[in-house]
Amino acid sequence: MLADQLDYVIGVDPHRDTHALAIVELRTGVVVFEATVSADGGGYSEALRLGAQHAPGRRAFAVEGSGSFGAGLTRFLAEQGQRVFEVSRLRRERRSGGKTDALDAIRAARSVLTVKRPAIPRASGEREALRALVAAREGAVTARTAALCQLRHLLVTTPEPLRSELRPLTRARLLSRLTEARPDRRQDPELRGTHLALKAVARRIQRLTEEERELAREIEKLTRALAPQLLDEPGIGPLLAAQVVLSWSHHGRVVSEAAFARLAGAAPIPASSGQTTRHRLDRSGDRKLNRTLHQIIVTRRRAHPPTIAYIDRRIREGKTRREATRCLKRYLARDLYRLLGHAPVPT
Repeated sequence: MLADQLDYVIGVDPHRDTHALAIVELRTGVVVFEATVSADGGGYSEALRLGAQHAPGRRAFAVEGSGSFGAGLTRFLAEQGQRVFEVSRLRRERRSGGKTDALDAIRAARSVLTVKRPAIPRASGEREALRALVAAREGAVTARTAALCQLRHLLVTTPEPLRSELRPLTRARLLSRLTEARPDRRQDPELRGTHLALKAVARRIQRLTEEERELAREIEKLTRALAPQLLDEPGIGPLLAAQVVLSWSHHGRVVSEAAFARLAGAAPIPASSGQTTRHRLDRSGDRKLNRTLHQIIVTRRRAHPPTIAYIDRRIREGKTRREATRCLKRYLARDLYRLLGHAPVPT
C-alpha cells in the first residue's frame, strides 16, 4: 500500500502562471499546509523547499497535468530525485464541494491514495524531443490537408479558360505549374485574383510538404536510436514505431504486459450474455496507441502470411473477422511490450 511507503503526499494543481500546493499527511488524511508558488524556476525551488520543511520524511508529489502546465515542475522534481506521480484529470465533485485551485491540489493529493498503483510521469529527454517532433509533423499534415481542400474548392470556381487548363493536370503537375505561374500578366481582375490565390495556396502546400518530410526524417532518426528493434518488425514504420515509444515512454512506467495491453485498449473484457460467451476490447486507454496497433494489423493482413493464415483459421473456427482482429491486437500488444523491454535506455 502507498500509505506504508510514504508519510506525506504533496498535491499540485498547476496553471500557466502559478501552481497551488497542498500537503496531506497519509496517516490521518489531514491537510497540514497549503501554498501557491510561481510557475518558474524560482517557484519550483520554493515548492521543493516547502515540501522539505512541512513534509519531512518520506514524501511524493502528485501533479495533475504533468504533461502540460505541470511539465516544468515535474521535470525539476525528477532531476532533484523526488518521487512524482501523474494525476489524470480529476472528476469534479458535486457543486456543494466547491472548486478552487487549493481544493484541486488537495483532491490531487488524495486521489493517489485510492489508486493501487499510481501512474508515473512520462520520460523527458529524447522521448520529449520525439513527442515534439511528432506533434509538429501532425500539425504540418493537418495544415497541408486543409490547403489541398482549399485548392480543390478554388479550382471548382475558377473562371474559364484557366479552369479548363488546370483541371486535367495531376496534383504534382498542378502544384508545379501554379507555383511557376505569373498572375500579374492577366488582364481580367477576376482571373488575376483567382490565379494569385491559387499560386499562394500551391506554394503553401509545397512548403508544408517539405516541412513534413524534414520532420519525418528527424522522427525516423530518433526512433532508430530509441527502439531500433521495432523497425525490424513487419508492418511497423518509423511513424508507427514513434507512437509506440511515446505511449510506452520508458522502462518501469508500464509494469506488465497486461498493463500495456490495457493502455493500448487491447485488453479483453467479458461481454457475455445468456448463451453467448464472448469478449470485447477496452474502449479506454491511449487511443493513438490503439490506432497504431490497428494500422499495423491492417498492413499485416495484406502482406504478412502468418497474419493472413491466423485470420483464416479463426474464421474457420467460427470467429468473425472483427473478433480475429481483436485477438491479433492483444497478441501484437504482447509482442511490442516484449520488444520494448529490450530497448536501449534513453538519455
